[in-house]
Amino acid sequence: MSVKEVVKNEIDRLPEDILVEVFDFIKFLETKKERDLLVKNSQELSMKSFKKIWDNEEDAVYDNL
Repeated sequence: MSVKEVVKNEIDRLPEDILVEVFDFIKFLETKKERDLLVKNSQELSMKSFKKIWDNEEDAVYDNL
């Protein structure tokens, strides 16, 4: 039995008031995933711009700290 099937079986046994909490948690996980993806993509986009600032001869002495 897959994890998905086990989760579905457990959900089927839960009372309605607990299902509301489960739904809230699912929405939280979705939001967290979207936020993490946004942060990752933002970092990747900014790396090219910051590369000019980070990689320069004047500040090379700090690279080994």
